[in-house]
Amino acid sequence: MNFLTIGHRGIMGVEPENTLRSFVAAQEAGLDAIELDLHLSKDGALVVMHDTDVDRTTDGTGPIAEKTLAELRALDAGRGERVPVFEEVLEAVQSPLQAEIKDAQAAQALAEVMNERGLAGRVEVSSFHDEAIAEIKPLVPGVRTALIASRYGTDIVDRAVEAGAETVCLNIRRLTLEIVERARKADLRIIGWVVNTQDQLRLVRAFGLDGATTDHPDIKRTGRFTA
Repeated sequence: MNFLTIGHRGIMGVEPENTLRSFVAAQEAGLDAIELDLHLSKDGALVVMHDTDVDRTTDGTGPIAEKTLAELRALDAGRGERVPVFEEVLEAVQSPLQAEIKDAQAAQALAEVMNERGLAGRVEVSSFHDEAIAEIKPLVPGVRTALIASRYGTDIVDRAVEAGAETVCLNIRRLTLEIVERARKADLRIIGWVVNTQDQLRLVRAFGLDGATTDHPDIKRTGRFTA
């Protein structure tokens, strides 16, 4: 199986994260897939942004959930980029996507878009929230899902299986051989994050992971030669 390289919020080490500019750059760099984050705006739009508020990544302040799409559009998300909605990303790039549900309430809205556009084959749905993964499975026939974890133990495998996930996306700082072996026995695919250095790349390759999420496009090129 090929080692997958997934662009983290596009290529956030180079371009403003979660912007169309960043997603296009990730595609042009040849990354295998693109990861993005989804929240709901006050008026129900699927907004592409990581944090619950706009303070860190735009020139505005306040929670996303308290702003309309029009209000979010008025913000600068970096280098003149605007805050995109999920549907715009679908049009801007053709790459496979990993859509992370940051707010479990976004699962229903995402499911509607995926069913309308037939995206089960192109979009993998991920989340830190077990309930979001479990919720979207019956809503989108054939959808592939991934459970993300930062602080975790061997229980992450049982949680993923219970939620119906096919993949676990794991913080490489806590990764152990025991967890990898348990995940393999459960037939789970394993993606490591965030992989930005050659040492980190060597680690995930040594563990035999299926891929890595990275902020930098160079990992795609060097990953082919790192055993």
